[in-house]
Amino acid sequence: MNLEQLRSFVEVARLGHFTRASESLHLAQPSLSRQISTLERELGAELFQRARGNISLTAAGETLLPRAQRMLAEAESIREEMGELAGLRRGRVRLGAPPTLCISLVAEALSAFRARHPGVDLHLTESGSRLLVEQLAVGAVDIALITESDAQPVSGVSLTRTPLLAEELVVVSSASAPALTRDEVISLDLLATLPLIAFDHSYSLRATTDAAFRAAGLTPTMVLEGAEMDAVLRFVERGVGVAVVPAMVLLDRPELRSARLAHPSMTRTISLAHRSDVTPALAVAEMRRAIVSTAAEVARRDPAITSLQ
Repeated sequence: MNLEQLRSFVEVARLGHFTRASESLHLAQPSLSRQISTLERELGAELFQRARGNISLTAAGETLLPRAQRMLAEAESIREEMGELAGLRRGRVRLGAPPTLCISLVAEALSAFRARHPGVDLHLTESGSRLLVEQLAVGAVDIALITESDAQPVSGVSLTRTPLLAEELVVVSSASAPALTRDEVISLDLLATLPLIAFDHSYSLRATTDAAFRAAGLTPTMVLEGAEMDAVLRFVERGVGVAVVPAMVLLDRPELRSARLAHPSMTRTISLAHRSDVTPALAVAEMRRAIVSTAAEVARRDPAITSLQ
């Protein structure tokens, strides 16, 4: 049984005539008759009573007709739905990203994607890179932005990772306060003497800065510990202290001023990852292109961010 046979059956039942049905279907009458005969053989029952050109449904035909109509309607619905997915009028993207990227790169990429494809459902998982790699492994997210230094592999799962950006960690201070240095570059020695707002220990940024101070034999002057990204930036804006953050979080934040760290500088690599054994859906592939394009644009706007594409 196939859809063409069912479509022929429904049309003959609707018109009550083989010739008119063949004309309606743009099908030669012998071909139409063969389709109906084949369908009857497969079902093991006659569907039409044929008497002197008069066509009527048998009991089997009456039973089949509403089901055939539902099957054809469902097939058309599927065809339309697949067409909407192919045209990105519908779809779903489950994206994962660390908090520092959600307020910068992701916000810009999602805005651009949404403007082009408003019918696609977007789901964002905001978490650290370690957890995001685990989410990719179990299929909870389709793609994820991860920081390579913080993303450990998951046993038995292969990820395709595309490096996008190399991003410096910079020192931020309030734009309303005097600049930290004249040349917009600050040494780690000087940073250790400034009032530092430190992130919660769950942030990889905290581990990176702590390690840098230890390696240099320095003890930072912390005025506040344990804050989340949004709170840290707000405290810095109000002059409570300075903080070490990824350069990208300064996008569209005129209340903050940044200074690049002198050698040894601190950097992180941002990559876009998905499972190697899963072919991304069309909407996911389009989101990937939007992120790659946005990352390249971001790199052109800040010397502390380098495109790796």
